[in-house]
Amino acid sequence: MVRDGPTQALNRLVAYLLDRGAKVRVYSPTVENPAIEATGDLVSLPSLAIPGRSEYRIPLGMPLKIRKNLEAFRPNLVHVASPDPSTHGAVRWAKKHGIPVLGSVHTRFDTYPRYYHMGWIEPLLTAALRRFYRRCAMLVAPSQSMVDLLRQQGINANIGIWTRGVDRNLFDREQRDLAWRRTMGIDDKTMVIGFLGRLVLEKGLDVFAETVAELKRRSIVHKVLIVGEGPAREWLEKQIPEAAFAGFLQGNQLGRAIASMDVLLNPSVTETFGNVTLEAMACSVPVIAAAATGSESLVSDDVTGKLVAAGDIVGFANALQNYAEFPDLRREHGNSAEQRSRYYCWDEINENMAKTYIELVSLREQSNSVGMREKPPRKMPSGISKRPEERQPIRLERM
Repeated sequence: MVRDGPTQALNRLVAYLLDRGAKVRVYSPTVENPAIEATGDLVSLPSLAIPGRSEYRIPLGMPLKIRKNLEAFRPNLVHVASPDPSTHGAVRWAKKHGIPVLGSVHTRFDTYPRYYHMGWIEPLLTAALRRFYRRCAMLVAPSQSMVDLLRQQGINANIGIWTRGVDRNLFDREQRDLAWRRTMGIDDKTMVIGFLGRLVLEKGLDVFAETVAELKRRSIVHKVLIVGEGPAREWLEKQIPEAAFAGFLQGNQLGRAIASMDVLLNPSVTETFGNVTLEAMACSVPVIAAAATGSESLVSDDVTGKLVAAGDIVGFANALQNYAEFPDLRREHGNSAEQRSRYYCWDEINENMAKTYIELVSLREQSNSVGMREKPPRKMPSGISKRPEERQPIRLERM
């Protein structure tokens, strides 16, 4: 299993459900030494490594052995987390047995081709995603901006929010460590521009590098801190040779690195939420982000950071220059970001997700009882339909 935002969110959800007495079985590709240990009962799916990206594996389908295993488990709800051959098979199986399907959307797969000079294929991918997700009784996405986009694309009409939380034991301003910064070659007074995430082109690394180059042309004093690993590291090292590369970090070391930044630059347009943005906000670090799905729901422009048009190098550089010249503004936005991050509590988020599971199952059972086996639910389950700041805690009564 790859250690990324979606995997960690799903793993945390499984742990929450198991802790409250639910029976959960996860069907996923596996590797010998996973980056993150799976929680609960895991069934390995046949899979194939993606060429050049071997850490990611594509499930190859639902062979008879897996289908028998699923039938023996007898789920009353199926949750699919990616549009791959195995989940296509899982959806067919669920519809055949009158079981509701919930789909969660974790990334904007349709935007990936543009980073590999294949932008022409995006409409085809969107159409394929539409066919797949319309077969689900309901979708969930991690931000309101992503929900709005999915509805605009006609992906599904019944969409709720399953947002993300932040571990405040790890991500906190108190983790800031100037002594550690010095070990990375950064003095105490220089503004540190951080990047956090997998080093892959679809994270907007080209925009990040071009923005840093623009700052250098303007003679803006700064230092770049890169946290993460990936196949594009060598390329990025050539683009920003003066940057400090901390590599892959986790736990307290990751929290320390983020809190030791002065601003996070997140130019990605592929996010559906942006866990890295929320983690930085919890550390009182303002975020300059592309005005795109995910970031638009987290960053309040000129309050907790700055939203810039996607790909606008001059706009990103202007925002960074403003923070460099006005450190008090940087601190003010960082404090506001930390306050905003407090809306995102994992237990409440997963409790509402469990509530939605329960309501989907109940609605399907009601439909089945009156002979409407294939008709989707008539109403949006209430558990996760609200923005984080509008939700109230609920009591999980049954599963």
